Amino acid sequence: MIHPDHLRELIEEVLKQHGLYSKAAVELLMLTAAQESHCGRYLRQIKGPALGIFQMEPATYHDLWKNYIIYKDSIIEELRKYNVNEVNWRATMMGNIPFQILIARVNYLRMPELLPDHNDLRGLARYYKKYWNTYLGAATIDEAMNNYYLYAVSNSKY
Repeated sequence: MIHPDHLRELIEEVLKQHGLYSKAAVELLMLTAAQESHCGRYLRQIKGPALGIFQMEPATYHDLWKNYIIYKDSIIEELRKYNVNEVNWRATMMGNIPFQILIARVNYLRMPELLPDHNDLRGLARYYKKYWNTYLGAATIDEAMNNYYLYAVSNSKY
């Protein structure tokens, strides 16, 4: 598991570097990582195809490129900095955490609804459930909130 202070710091750094920073985006990604992989405990889904600390499914990843990123030159330019291609995308999705942060944020960018306030944990959990896990997924809003407190909140400085 990645220490929550370290993961939050990395998420902030990556989002700022790519001009996608907001406190709400950071906390949404922290909640997503906490729920999906317990902040990095799993790099691939145990009984499924999802990959990385955010457990993005390959179908979502490829749909994102095909139906959103292809129309966003500025995003393509940022993603190209990670040298991801059709041959190495799976390893990149498991091993390159800055890329995972960026692609997860880009996936949330295509959603029509604005992000809830960074202090509204229930709102962030609802947003996660609606747009990441969807009504088809097994996660619940309460479970996502509980996992946020378990894995994304630090009780120590290091």
